Parts: sequence; C-alpha cells; structure tokens
Amino acid sequence: MSKTLHLAEQLIARHSLTPDDAGCQQIIAERLAPLGFSCETIASGPTDFRVTNLWAKRAVAPVQSTQAATKLIVFAGHTDVVPSGPAQQWRCHPFTPTQLDGKLYGRGAADMKTSLAAFVVAVEEFLTAQPTTALSIGFLLTSDEEGPALDGTVKVCEALQARGERIDYCIVGEPTSLERTGDMIKNGRRGTLSARLTVKGVQGHIAYPHLAKNPIHLVAPALAELVGVEWDRGNAFFPPTSWQISNIHGGTGASNVIPGAVVIDFNFRFSTESTPESLQTRLAAVLERHELDYDLTWTLGGMPFLTEPGTLVDAVVDAIKQETGLTTVLSTTGGTSDGRFIAKICPQVIEFGPPNGSIHKIDEYVNIADIEPLTNIYRRVLEKLSAGLIA
Repeated sequence: MSKTLHLAEQLIARHSLTPDDAGCQQIIAERLAPLGFSCETIASGPTDFRVTNLWAKRAVAPVQSTQAATKLIVFAGHTDVVPSGPAQQWRCHPFTPTQLDGKLYGRGAADMKTSLAAFVVAVEEFLTAQPTTALSIGFLLTSDEEGPALDGTVKVCEALQARGERIDYCIVGEPTSLERTGDMIKNGRRGTLSARLTVKGVQGHIAYPHLAKNPIHLVAPALAELVGVEWDRGNAFFPPTSWQISNIHGGTGASNVIPGAVVIDFNFRFSTESTPESLQTRLAAVLERHELDYDLTWTLGGMPFLTEPGTLVDAVVDAIKQETGLTTVLSTTGGTSDGRFIAKICPQVIEFGPPNGSIHKIDEYVNIADIEPLTNIYRRVLEKLSAGLIA
C-alpha cells in the first residue's frame, strides 16, 4: 500500500464532523514534527462549537546573499467533513475506508482527506531528497471549513497577520479536478454576497383584496426586473456576476389570508468587475423605483480573489503536465473556499485536488489511480519552487 493511501485511510476513519477534528490534525502533526516542523494548535469558538486549527511551519535559515530570499509555501485544507447521510445507503460504512473496484470509499475521501495525505507524503519525500532546501513549508489546517467558517482559517490568518508572518504561495487541497486529477485547477474564486429582503404589505382576507396590500404581488415586478439585470460581463478569468433567489417565505399557511410580508433570500456570486458596494447600490435602486416598503440585510461571505499566471500557477501547471501529460484548465467557477481568507495575506493562492464528482454525496470516493499522481504533483511543485530560489 502506498504511504498516501495508508494515511488517507487513517484520516477517513476519523469521524470528524464539523467542528470536531477527531484527532486528524494530531496524526498529521506527528508526521510533520520529525521533519522539523513546529506545530501549534490554535483553538477558537464557543465551548459548544470549539474549532481546532493547526499551524505548522518548517522554517529555514537565511539563504546566502547570492541566492534569492527565502519563500514560504503553505499547504492549506480542512479536516472536517459533512454528515454522511444514511449510512445504510453506502456501499460501505462512511467512516470505514474501503477499497472496492479501484476506488477508495469513505466520507472525506475526495473532500479532502486524500489531498491532506498527499500533502504530507509529498513533503516527506521532498525533504528526504532535499533536506537543506531554502524553501520554507507550512501547513494551515482547520476543522471549520464545512461549517460556519467563523473560527477556522480566518482566525489563523488573522493571527499570522498580527505576527507579521508572510506567506508567499499557498495550495489549498480542494477537489478541483473534473475527470482526471490535474485537468482543472482553481486560480481564483468569485465573491459571495447574500441578503435577506423583507417586503411589507397589509394582511387581509383574500376575498377583500382592496382592504389589503399583497407584498408578493408588489415585489414580483421588481424580482422580474432583477432577474434580467446584467450586473457585469465578467472578464478573462471570471464569468459574469450572477444573482439568484434561494428562498421565498410568505403567508400564514392559510389559503384565505393575504400575507402582511414576504421574505426573500438571495445571493450574488460576483466577479472582480463588480464590488459589494456597486451591487448593493444597483439592487436598492430597483427596489426604490418600484416604491416598495422594505428592509434589507446584507452579508458579505467573501471577496473574489485571483492569482494570475506566474510563479505558483506556472509551477503547478508544469508539474501536472510532467506527471500526467494533461494541459490543465484554469478556472474560477464553483463555490467559495477558505482560499478567500488566505488570499488576504498571500499574493498567490491556487486550489488543486482530485476529481470532485462524488463530494458531499452518498458513496464519496477517490480513484486509487489518482492518489499517487496527486502526491507526485505536489512534490514536483515543491521541487520547482525550491529550484527557483537557487536559479
């Protein structure tokens, strides 16, 4: 059995539902400590939702003046997983890692315990071959990525920023590939801006509409207009900003009552061509134009970030090409990740991991044939970045 496969099975066997790390980070820290990593646990959150974060770093002595300055690359990810759903519907128990038909099954197999295992083994192999590298290496792991994400990566980034810690490159092990490991990486993500809109009317009997004001009817034309708005056209790296309604709540449950209010939840996934302020202003203008009586509460979930082709992107693209022969696709599609927090303190952040077709599903799995290439790609990236320091 490969070292990565064995470690992935150890991690999958831990019942690490958010925010319980269930000892995953301890397993990883015990592998990193003999390599010269200083491992620090940063706990955060209330007692009934305590989040465990691991910050591990292997620093190096200042390089000679003839060489470039030391750089720090961080491998980032999460040890928590989403609930498994009905265990009886799985081919195997979701927390009993099982190899069947060339696949490794288990909750977290793709999202993202295999990536974490590949990080560790890649670093072990790299440091065995290059123990005196001028490249500093770090790990930033959290047990609160699948949950509220209030006490996880964001707290570690705040602590590092307060200490003046500089991160030059970061690889987040999110499952970004489609069919084969390496066919797609994320070099950025869209921002997310959510809101709850409450439109007020006057409750009344449905048979006497002239004595009431139906807020659903009042807001409908505004919603139709908002659906048709072109918020921006995107750019070379981002698709156009989208606006989507996720929930509409109105009425008392009775079929003969006009409701007094309707509540609408919606979300923007926005590109770098728009700002939260511009989107808020434009949406409010539509509501005002329709003369609605409303309340509006906004929640900014994350700003967009982008890493253009350069040192890190080029290293990952080249490593994928050499290991798999694939020409990877750069993409910013999909949901948010903790990369949005890391991008605030690191200028080059990419996300790369195994195929994501089974994540959050019953029978989550990773193809066993994808595991070694993933490890090798991470190791090749380290080799390329290290070589760049002495070129």
